[in-house]
Amino acid sequence: MSIRTTTHKSFRSLRKFFVLVLVLDFPFSITRTRTIGLRRLPRWAYSWLIISLVALLAGCSFAPRYTRPAAETPAAFKENSGTNSVWQVAQPNDAAARSNWWTVFNDEELNALENQVAVSNQNVVAAFANYLAARAMVREAKAQLYPTLVVDPSVSRSRTFVAERPTTSTHSVSSSPYLDIYSLPLDGSWQPDFWGRARNTVKASAAQAQASAADLENTRLTAQAEVASDYFQLRGQDALEQLFDDTVTAYQQSLNLEKVLFKTGIASDQDVAQAETQLETAQAEDTNLHILRAQLEHAIAMLIGKPAANIAIPRTPLNANPPPIPTGLPSQLLERRPDIAAAERSVASANYQIGVGRAAYFPNITLSASGGFESTMYESLLDWPSHVWSIGADMSETIFDAGARAATLAQDHAEYEASVAQYRQTVLAAFQQVEDQLSTLRFLQVQIQQQDAAVKSSAHYLALAQDRYRLGIDSYLNVITAQTTLLANRQTLLNLHIQQMTAAVQLVEALGGGWSASQLPSP
Repeated sequence: MSIRTTTHKSFRSLRKFFVLVLVLDFPFSITRTRTIGLRRLPRWAYSWLIISLVALLAGCSFAPRYTRPAAETPAAFKENSGTNSVWQVAQPNDAAARSNWWTVFNDEELNALENQVAVSNQNVVAAFANYLAARAMVREAKAQLYPTLVVDPSVSRSRTFVAERPTTSTHSVSSSPYLDIYSLPLDGSWQPDFWGRARNTVKASAAQAQASAADLENTRLTAQAEVASDYFQLRGQDALEQLFDDTVTAYQQSLNLEKVLFKTGIASDQDVAQAETQLETAQAEDTNLHILRAQLEHAIAMLIGKPAANIAIPRTPLNANPPPIPTGLPSQLLERRPDIAAAERSVASANYQIGVGRAAYFPNITLSASGGFESTMYESLLDWPSHVWSIGADMSETIFDAGARAATLAQDHAEYEASVAQYRQTVLAAFQQVEDQLSTLRFLQVQIQQQDAAVKSSAHYLALAQDRYRLGIDSYLNVITAQTTLLANRQTLLNLHIQQMTAAVQLVEALGGGWSASQLPSP
């Protein structure tokens, strides 16, 4: 006989014995102990034997051994290899590897706004409440491991029929038809977790609470990144407004000059009309810029939990370059992204839920006891002769359920596989987002250099056009064309700088914002 068969039979015999013991009332009689072969054991040995069996069976758990699902991880980011290597690998003491990641941009106004997100953003507040609810569910699940005590005092009066009995006197005497019963019971029950159902429920709830904590951090990071992105776009709008304000001033001066030249007969009325059209178009575009800036300011107010009317961000043109952002290794991304941590904890929760489903195939055993006082007179309710007690055990097992438990267990397995797939998809999406922002920043860096050269060329072209116009070689139309080209190139250059700053923010967000899975609460 193999060791495995022997162990299985021993466990089956112990379980059979445990069930026989539970269906007996305490104390054990000789007849019953003789039936289960414990005739020669002293009475105190029964208690120790039962405690040992409880400890043995309490270690049973049918949940699969959990391991983090495997996910394909490249050795390095594509944008950090070969000729594309622009970004550095994170070092342990990098300034960017911290929770207050926005401080690397060295903007005091941004720092003040970001500090309000964690306490005032309503999405963060809601996520924190969800986390507290998940923690409460863990405590609720843990309560299943302990006995339940219920006190149920009562008093009742009933009337019964009492027949009169004759006496030697002329009157008849009857007993009181009313019966008063006073009761002060204390009932206790406990369902030992022999098959790990409650313990796996606790583990599943704890893993889900950790996932909720990671969701909280992900919500906070998303809100912080949105604030930073909107802030740099707002500063970009300030720079564009300054550009158009300067342009409107320059166009107004050109119009004034054309009017003077027209009065002296040097310029034509067509030149004046062209200058007026150019000025009015620039003024309209300048006014249009205020719409987006106001909307960005309102969006920032919402993100920091304030009414739009209660916030006014002073105008300061964008004048910043993205700081060097360490990317780290792709494998580190699995520990630095809160959404990946949330997905992984959901997988763990689904794994333990399988153990709960498997435990449903085994019987439910409940130990119960009650004691208290009961009397027909409240004066003697607490007297010792009025005390009552009972103790017993109950076992229930489902014999036929038309496949309900099997269907539930199949659902648990399917949900586990779905959570694994979602985890791997989250990892793939994280790698994509990092690569997207790295490539965006790399190409923007090149494009900004090219656009800066275009701005310088268009400025030189405008200077030449103005000189030729003053010499009477070309018409004023050439000057307008050169001015329009310069404005468009300068506007494009500013938009590229805005994209560069927002891409830097999105890269920090894609890298996890300095968060680490070690910050998750312990199970």
